[in-house]
Amino acid sequence: MNASARPGPRTLVAGIGNIFLGDDGFGVETVRRLAALGLPAHVETADIGVRGVHLAYQLLDGYDTLVLVDATARGGAPGTLYVIEHEAAGPDPEPPAPALDGHRMTPDTVLALLATLCAGTDGDPPRRVLVVGCEPASVEEGIGLSAPVSDAVPEAVRLIEELLRDDEPSAAQASTAEAST
Repeated sequence: MNASARPGPRTLVAGIGNIFLGDDGFGVETVRRLAALGLPAHVETADIGVRGVHLAYQLLDGYDTLVLVDATARGGAPGTLYVIEHEAAGPDPEPPAPALDGHRMTPDTVLALLATLCAGTDGDPPRRVLVVGCEPASVEEGIGLSAPVSDAVPEAVRLIEELLRDDEPSAAQASTAEAST
């Protein structure tokens, strides 16, 4: 659906990760808890898990803002939260060919696939893409989050609620804001 045909801005908060790989389940657990709250009507949540291709196709329905929630290794202490503003490519770039391993798609790969799909369908990608990430302690086989990552989930929910309230976070917050838990 073309963005001009939809009634107003829509936001999708998507939990990404594999619950069978320890802290990689952070995004799924955070979105599960967020979905239990009373969110504004224009905000949708989705437990994407490892279905990155599904996410790319869902985004063709037209969203103004996408918030990806995922385990994000950036070298901080386990449980550290990050807010990263995804920088859109400049005009007329040739979208990279996405690797279509549906169970190993990173957010960048999903967005590359979305760019390809939008080019082929005349659709519009989200205007704004944020990643709310959490530094994992372990992504080894096993079900359940480590203690520091589990403790970060309520703070991540609060952080996402704040991002949903604030239409445009400050430049410093959007680029690489960190909150230790």
